[in-house]
Amino acid sequence: MNRLTSAALAAYRCIAVMDRWRGRVALVTGASVGIGAAVAKELVRCGMKVVGCARNVDKIQELAEECKKAGYSGVLVPIKCDLTKEEEILSMFATIKEQHKGVDVCINNAGLAHPEPLLGGKTSGWRNMLDVNVIGLSICTREAYQLMKERNVDDGHIIHINSMSGHRVIPTADIHFYTATKFAVTALTEGLRQELREAKSHIRATCISPGVVATEFAPRLYSHDPDRAAASYAQFTPLEAVDLANAVTYVLSAPPYVQIGDIQMRPVEQAL
Repeated sequence: MNRLTSAALAAYRCIAVMDRWRGRVALVTGASVGIGAAVAKELVRCGMKVVGCARNVDKIQELAEECKKAGYSGVLVPIKCDLTKEEEILSMFATIKEQHKGVDVCINNAGLAHPEPLLGGKTSGWRNMLDVNVIGLSICTREAYQLMKERNVDDGHIIHINSMSGHRVIPTADIHFYTATKFAVTALTEGLRQELREAKSHIRATCISPGVVATEFAPRLYSHDPDRAAASYAQFTPLEAVDLANAVTYVLSAPPYVQIGDIQMRPVEQAL
């Protein structure tokens, strides 16, 4: 499918099957760049009110202006939040409740990796990955659910942007701890599904697990070795951030009785 066809499909999905989300509120974490920015932009195009958070909101503000100039029917609202600090997360949700009444969709996209092997890695790097990829995600999930419950939102959706690293371990020492955090996301998604079912809620839980995506991920992981970062995307044609945005709208557009647990997607030429 070429990009034109993909764009046309996305436009159809917004018009035909995303209509029930029009005007409703979505939180997207890590919305300043990469996958988060692409997801936020697509949901705004589909008519949602998107609260995009990041530690640095300048790029989200630029994206909000871009969406406005494009004439998208939704709106992007930037908010500053450091997901390693619970008090900032709780403050963010208090602001969302005050200004937007709550959330209907929570997309836990923020995530990071540090090249810290198990045998010689720094504890600070491990802890930072846990704080963002696991603890921050879990706090956002809990707070989003509580806001949905307060407003009797029974058709909400919580989506974790996971990774193929949450499903297999590759022999690259630099990302073994990161991989462990993504295995945790896989377990957290299924655990969330079970708890929602036990609560007799129809809120759905999904994780989307991409392979190699052309974003800032590799340059940040290998900031000390730019050549290695570039090589990560040179071996084959990687996924693009918009492919993940399309996966998100696919999940949201499924009928309310359909539970999509996990989407695993990778470049055709990616081996593992």
